[in-house]
Amino acid sequence: MIFKKVNFSLSSGQSLIIQGPNGAGKSTLLRVLAGLRSIDAGTITWNNDNITEHYTEQTQRIAWLSHQDSLKPALTVKENLQLISQLYQTDIESALKTIKIDHMADIPARMLSAGQKRRTALARILLKPAQLWLLDEPSVGLDQETIELLGHIFKDFTNQGGMIITTTHVPLPLENSKILYLTPSISVARPL
Repeated sequence: MIFKKVNFSLSSGQSLIIQGPNGAGKSTLLRVLAGLRSIDAGTITWNNDNITEHYTEQTQRIAWLSHQDSLKPALTVKENLQLISQLYQTDIESALKTIKIDHMADIPARMLSAGQKRRTALARILLKPAQLWLLDEPSVGLDQETIELLGHIFKDFTNQGGMIITTTHVPLPLENSKILYLTPSISVARPL
């Protein structure tokens, strides 16, 4: 058993920060919420609708950022983003400018630093119209300036009614956040 009695609620415009030691199940919980891993017991509800058995319909409302950036190394930054923008007919230039990587648009992903790759992966989140962002360690590899930029992006998203659930080992600039602290097989939710 990975989790026991995990229970939280999130309203429009709110964020949830999942914290805990390595191996507590933070990433696993995000994968469950994203529909990438099934659960053996319990339910997941969204707007009082049990979504546990029909995740596929819910994935349209969710944008997922793994702890691995999953970029195609031979493709440029812009080409990596086009893979997502074509699905949702969204504006790549806006995402590039928002995350401040527009000057890197034509650079192959294999030539990017870890922080630049992470920023490119974060730009993909901006390209999917979603109500909920699930972010696994979004600040890994980022400098302080970019983490502060993320704070502004998070604020804009939640001010528009979006919700964010994220894991982190470092402080993130998230307003109106709750904290869910996980320990192996035990979880305790408390407001920030």
